[in-house]
Amino acid sequence: MDKERLKQTAAEKAVEEIQPGAIVGLGTGSTVYYVLLALGEKVRDGLNIIGIATSKQTEIISANQGIPLSTLAEHPVIDVTIDGADEIDPSLNLIKGGGGALVREKIIAHASKRLVIVADASKSVSVLGSTFALPVEVLQFGWEATQAAINIICDKSTMRNNGEKPYISDNGNYILDCRFDAIRQPAQVELQLNNLPGVVENGLFVNRADKAIIGTTSGVEIREKTR
Repeated sequence: MDKERLKQTAAEKAVEEIQPGAIVGLGTGSTVYYVLLALGEKVRDGLNIIGIATSKQTEIISANQGIPLSTLAEHPVIDVTIDGADEIDPSLNLIKGGGGALVREKIIAHASKRLVIVADASKSVSVLGSTFALPVEVLQFGWEATQAAINIICDKSTMRNNGEKPYISDNGNYILDCRFDAIRQPAQVELQLNNLPGVVENGLFVNRADKAIIGTTSGVEIREKTR
């Protein structure tokens, strides 16, 4: 099976987590796209839910699918969020932010009773940072100084670009992609980065996911947080 089919299989399984009447956090990214397609079909068949989007991109896709949307101000407690990940370790710690929505994704995750991650098998790693750079969202003001401080923590960071110009997040900030050989203490690195002036948020999601639904060539693999 190709990677897109694995994503779709995991996404369709994840939609089963959504109950009628639920407030649902809607993540961002290529795997969540398939979640939105499957959820839109269920909504058109009569499923009554309210979505809270993590990005402008997700807002547009959800609207096209007929998924009703609201805000955290109206619904400060979310029943379940379904989101993707760029890396998943054996403890269900994550790197997220490849789609540029890490700040809103973490806000939504924090407001959620449950966070369910959907991914294909390529996102499963033994140690975070081994295959994917860690996104760090930073203020535009003084970003060079912020980058210098970040580079003391990571091996190297590079400005994310959109063509020839810097990529701008939905929040109006830059994103620096930070390379590590490995992130063996993700909770410590998450705090170190977020303590730097100019850092808005980073893409380490430590001890936040409750379940991972992973599409593999032999079927859907379910991983749940051990209590």
